[in-house]
Amino acid sequence: MSDGASPTLIPAGTHFTAADITFYADPENRTLNEALSDADLLVSCPHSGAAIPEELSEFLAPEFTRRLQFDFSDVSTSAVVRRWAEIDPRIVYVENPHPRMIRDPNRAKPSDLAGSLAAALERVRAAGPYQPVDLSGVDAVRPVTFAFYPLLLVPQDEAQLRHLTDTFAAVAERGLGVYERTRDELRARFIAIKLEQARTSAQPHRFTALSFHDTMNHTAARDGAVCVERAPKDRLPQIVALSNRGDNEGDPRGDEPVTMTPVTLRRLADAHRTAFGAHSPSDVGLNIPYLGGQEIIDAAAHFERVREDAETAGLSLSAVQAEFLREYLLGAKNTAILSQPGTGWVAPDPEHVDRVARACKAAWDSFRAG
Repeated sequence: MSDGASPTLIPAGTHFTAADITFYADPENRTLNEALSDADLLVSCPHSGAAIPEELSEFLAPEFTRRLQFDFSDVSTSAVVRRWAEIDPRIVYVENPHPRMIRDPNRAKPSDLAGSLAAALERVRAAGPYQPVDLSGVDAVRPVTFAFYPLLLVPQDEAQLRHLTDTFAAVAERGLGVYERTRDELRARFIAIKLEQARTSAQPHRFTALSFHDTMNHTAARDGAVCVERAPKDRLPQIVALSNRGDNEGDPRGDEPVTMTPVTLRRLADAHRTAFGAHSPSDVGLNIPYLGGQEIIDAAAHFERVREDAETAGLSLSAVQAEFLREYLLGAKNTAILSQPGTGWVAPDPEHVDRVARACKAAWDSFRAG
């Protein structure tokens, strides 16, 4: 475990490129175009980045430790999906190198970043220090963690608020913005390639956009121990929740469209139950506790714009969110370490990461064969 108490920083001036954050099998012998041609699954991790750009360190609350920093990310997804991309030529993976504290790309982008953050800060002030607060609708940039620990210093006036949001926006273009543009460009390139393949083949084709996350069923206590159990309504299944914006069977909720057809989502869930050795069908849930965020909403909207061409060509387009239980991705040993007081984080267990990555590959291989 890393014993450092201070947050991990990205050196000032770091500017990521698309090549830095895009991963696929055998890049020494395959081009990205070849990878896109061979693959049918684009995996995106919007919350896997944990390191904070150094330019933002002046805005961090002094109580914000490395333990809280990594707990506020889905950092366990990075090692798993990078390994999955190494062993599976059927996927291409794009990773957000910036933490969600800059702006959450799985939330709708606010038209007024400063106004949204000001509203969030006011709700936090009204609730009081360390108290639960509903940030629905204003959580694209959060001033507190999900355990309601201070994340950002509270600006004292309009000038300080503007300085904070202007700096965040400028820094975001060097990582978060690169991620969003790369994700969207890869999705568009995938669709163009798959449409052409479908038009020239008698076989049906499929392309899926998968937004990959993790969430822990526990939050942090004041001493850093990640041991406070979430309310039952907020707990994930024991392995993963697969979401298509529908209900617990994958069917539409009222008039809201689903991003993957119900029967397809149920087949995908069954494939995960088998590949991950689920002890109970409920270990892989549907749309519980999350329906799926902005990434699959945006992907489905993109797919709708090309729906007629896709149907004519015989190309099936779907978007789905996978929210893994973080305790499952961490493994029992690392979960036990984090349940104790501390300020540092754990290193991924390579053997456990490999097992989970291979189960991901097996699940999607089974799904394709179904």
